[in-house]
Amino acid sequence: MNKDRDMNIVVLPGDGAGPEVSAEAVKCLELLSDHCGLDLRFETLDFGGAAIDTAGSPLPDSTLAACKGADAVLMGAVGGPRWDGRPEMPEAGLLKLRRALGLFANLRPARVIPGLEALSPLRADVAEGADVLVVRELTGGVYFGERTFSEEAASDLCVYSRAEIERIAHVAFQAARRRGRKVTSVDKANVMATSKLWRRTVVEVAEQYPGVALDHMYVDAAAMALVTNPRRFDVILTENMFGDILSDELSVIGGSIGLLGSASVGETGPGLFEPIHGSAIDIAGLDIANPSGAIASAAMMLEHLGLADMGHILGEALRKTLLAGCRTADLGGSARCSEFGETVREYLRRRLVHYDVHLELVTMNRGCCA
Repeated sequence: MNKDRDMNIVVLPGDGAGPEVSAEAVKCLELLSDHCGLDLRFETLDFGGAAIDTAGSPLPDSTLAACKGADAVLMGAVGGPRWDGRPEMPEAGLLKLRRALGLFANLRPARVIPGLEALSPLRADVAEGADVLVVRELTGGVYFGERTFSEEAASDLCVYSRAEIERIAHVAFQAARRRGRKVTSVDKANVMATSKLWRRTVVEVAEQYPGVALDHMYVDAAAMALVTNPRRFDVILTENMFGDILSDELSVIGGSIGLLGSASVGETGPGLFEPIHGSAIDIAGLDIANPSGAIASAAMMLEHLGLADMGHILGEALRKTLLAGCRTADLGGSARCSEFGETVREYLRRRLVHYDVHLELVTMNRGCCA
């Protein structure tokens, strides 16, 4: 498993519970790196509100430069009420980082883990088998549009180009080829001009993927279907704000927003990997946050770096930890954040013993056949 060079990972713990959950994910990655010779190297830098406190900016120039030069970026969470009203809020650093790295595609997978259907707020027969990937356009739309604000009126401009829609649509259709071969494009084409262009462009891109089915839903109908029949979805393709809202709704179907990781990727350069939950300022420092989303994000990062087998091993250890009943407070358990992380690493250690045996057998067989 030795690489030709070190892989440099910038860690941005951020604010609130972000440092706690990201620390558990990094410990898992360090264990895999040390045991399997992955040559992962970590650099931890302030980001978000923490960087405002130390450097006066949520994304200092030195941090941005380090991220641009990294192989991947692993983030905790940003934001909190203590920075409200600042000229530049912590979330502005995240938007700037996404734009600077060209991260136009946000991938948010959510599934109900077999055996954990009881954790879902939905009836078990509704939640069972749900496995959805939200592909969210990340650098366009209303979040990046021109804004005006006064005491009497305000506006937020939503803009999408055909090229922006085409490139995110290709990501969704390519992902569907590896999954259930179905894309549901979510828009509001009965009202919004950007959604009319969105739908027309997605239909054109779909012609290049004859083996993938395409259907369309208005965003309000999709929101309802996610909680009444989540199994109807495979890949959801949608714009920035709709994707933000729908993926948070989808996250609780598995039991907690704390379970889910995400990847933000572009055409080139490093990807950004982060749990989809917020900074949870109210529980910061109490060692009770759920690190599952951060660990799941780390597994996605490994896959993105070409280490899919390592990502699978880490994801498997996370699932076994949950199935064994080690759960944090958001899942009705009593495990500490650090305790949960250590249990994941214990499963990793056991799995890596079998992995070593497998590699030895493969090497012996290759020698016999040489």
